[in-house]
Amino acid sequence: MKICVITKKSSILGGGYSNRTRATKFNPTGTVRKHINLQKKRIFVPEINKFINIEISTKGMRTMKKNGAYATLLKAGLVK
Repeated sequence: MKICVITKKSSILGGGYSNRTRATKFNPTGTVRKHINLQKKRIFVPEINKFINIEISTKGMRTMKKNGAYATLLKAGLVK
């Protein structure tokens, strides 16, 4: 299962109803897995002078931009 290393988010199960199903009140279409928006990124961390390859969600990217790459990766346990 794919999980964001920063936010620890993963996919969820959601309802797969069409508007026609809502209108007629029968024939449910079951559940649909909604995947998290994961991106593969190569990030340079100047504090350790290294590149790190991670699979991160777009919300995790915003968190990293706000708090800084090193501080965020340190909190996630990816750098020492």
